[in-house]
Amino acid sequence: MIEIGKLNQLTITRLDAGVYLDGAELGELFLPFKEAQENPQIGDTVEVFVYKAAKGKLSVTTHTPKAFVNQIAWLKVLEIGRVGAFLDWGLSKDLLVPFVQQRGDMEVGKHYLVKLFLDDQQRMTATMRFESSIMDAAYYLKDGDKVSIVIVEKTDLGFKTIVNDSYWGVLYQNEVFQPVRKGLRLDAFVKKIREDNKIDLSLQNTATHVQASNLTDRILAKLQAENGSLDLGDKSAPEDIYRMFGVSKKVFKQALGSLYKQKLIQVDKHSIQVLKSQ
Repeated sequence: MIEIGKLNQLTITRLDAGVYLDGAELGELFLPFKEAQENPQIGDTVEVFVYKAAKGKLSVTTHTPKAFVNQIAWLKVLEIGRVGAFLDWGLSKDLLVPFVQQRGDMEVGKHYLVKLFLDDQQRMTATMRFESSIMDAAYYLKDGDKVSIVIVEKTDLGFKTIVNDSYWGVLYQNEVFQPVRKGLRLDAFVKKIREDNKIDLSLQNTATHVQASNLTDRILAKLQAENGSLDLGDKSAPEDIYRMFGVSKKVFKQALGSLYKQKLIQVDKHSIQVLKSQ
């Protein structure tokens, strides 16, 4: 079954003025030669994005849009037209946000957080009015799960986020060691599913012992590349640690402790050295 608004693996059925693909219940779908692989052959499988733009014509492309149906995206307004605003979503045919799906007047050149959906004619459309589709409670996630998040806004605690395009979540300030902004999509981990089934998040895998074990080899390799010494230590700032190794200070200190117990390194407040015996 063809999924409109998503990537599909389709088979080439014939070659003529372009490449014709087996669209099953949708019939043959046309792909221009300029978008096909080199030397396409009948029977080959091609990965294409299938969609209907504002005018309703069914199209396929090998280009990948910035977001798929049912996803949240941070997109720029290119034009305000007679029926709504048109967004840049990475394809030649822009994405429509009808006036009725807007909150306030959208402006050319500005970015907005929107959710993509199929309208009643199966056309790709976007809306700013998506909050009611985002659930407060997550019943299908568990502690430690890797998820995709979109930053919604800064709060007193940290950042309000949307998890897997479906749930509200909280990313706490002390779990963030890199610049973040509204609309940014990141990989994250479920730190805790609270008793009310709401989601606390972390940008680090909460299985710190696993991370620390994986980090020890990276620290040794980095020491070897830097002539046996690094300007990071037990008292280094979390931001400096994340910049070099992409982990939290807690994970970093666990890895240092493991290497120190193995008598592989000497640790100072702001530096690490390989022991001469190594």
